[in-house]
Amino acid sequence: MLSPWQDRSHDLTDEAALRRIYSELPGDTSLAKVADHVHALYRPFIEASPFAVLATLGPKGLDTSPRGDAPGFVEIADDRTLLLPDRRGNNRIDSLRNIAHDPRVALLFLIPGCNEALRVNGEARISAAPALLERFAVDGKLPRSVLVVSVRSIFFQCGRAVMRSKLWDAARHVDRKTLPSIGCVLETLSESRIDGGAYDAALPARQSSTLY
Repeated sequence: MLSPWQDRSHDLTDEAALRRIYSELPGDTSLAKVADHVHALYRPFIEASPFAVLATLGPKGLDTSPRGDAPGFVEIADDRTLLLPDRRGNNRIDSLRNIAHDPRVALLFLIPGCNEALRVNGEARISAAPALLERFAVDGKLPRSVLVVSVRSIFFQCGRAVMRSKLWDAARHVDRKTLPSIGCVLETLSESRIDGGAYDAALPARQSSTLY
């Protein structure tokens, strides 16, 4: 017998099938909130956000990448353009390789304490213009590139998901020690090629010294 998740006879494979389940059409409030530019009322959300998730599409499929810095780290160049510096990371360049292949991107901005999220869809290009890199210098350290995002649509996401998750409730925060350490993961998946204990011991100092 198939498990429920293996049973494909009830899969919803097209919009008509979806509408049989989601028969109530979106209301005016779900549609009126969409703008094709960074509306003045959406600017404060971007300027207050210290964290965003960047979604990209490439030859190997979709990818999402966390991006974070001081609030306002994504700069509003004008009402149709956002600037996102690519800070120091692991050099996998998954997002950048995807954008070089397909410029379509999406951003999800989160603001601590705010239940609503902000969604942005558009297209991006990767710039290494010296003057643009200098614009985002921190303690004399420049990003290697900056994403120039052309906004196609922007709108807020209602707060239900954050409310259900109690994301900002400190009483619900998870003790990191209850989860596998990064070193443990690396040692196991590398079949002990990487020393997990040494990695964990060096990680805090390495991260704090290589933020930029």
